[in-house]
Amino acid sequence: MKAILRRGFLALAIMALAVPANAGPLDDGMAAYNRGDYATTLRLWRPLAEQGNASAQYNLGLMYRKGQGVSQDDAEAVKWYRKAAVQGHVYAQNNLGHMHENGQGVPQDDAEAAKWYRKAAERGFAPAQHNLGVMYADGAGVPQDDAAAYMWFTLATAQGAELAKRGRDISASQMTLNQIAEAQRMAREWMAEHQQP
Repeated sequence: MKAILRRGFLALAIMALAVPANAGPLDDGMAAYNRGDYATTLRLWRPLAEQGNASAQYNLGLMYRKGQGVSQDDAEAVKWYRKAAVQGHVYAQNNLGHMHENGQGVPQDDAEAAKWYRKAAERGFAPAQHNLGVMYADGAGVPQDDAAAYMWFTLATAQGAELAKRGRDISASQMTLNQIAEAQRMAREWMAEHQQP
């Protein structure tokens, strides 16, 4: 399934889109980033990241991952993603999972990837739910479990993740009607417990 449903949900979004006037260093850094002024962006975000601001840490990780204003450095990206991820930043958790899954900046480790995908998936982050579904479908880092894969794909699909719909359909093609019913029940219960639409 990995080849069919490439875990392409690496969250590369910079965290802020609109920049209010006089908003502070994080938003001023975003304005500089949007202008392509990476030197100013780094000057504004690095101190925030070093002081523990999870959004600045995540954004700095992206800059290292993409080589924007710094030399491209996956290990440095992982360092900043991890700092944000341990604070519960779902984009960073998902990206850290991706880095572990693909051995970028860290040794390849499916179990560690699944751990970080799960943290973001449990918080309702659709890309991580999709990625965790693929891990269960493939038995990568977790025991192979079509019902769990179907459940995670269903949760991501409920939020509009089209690739997850395809994963759900592929998983269903390998399941009995009773297994599908059980997976649907699991998804409904998860949604009710986590109040996901």
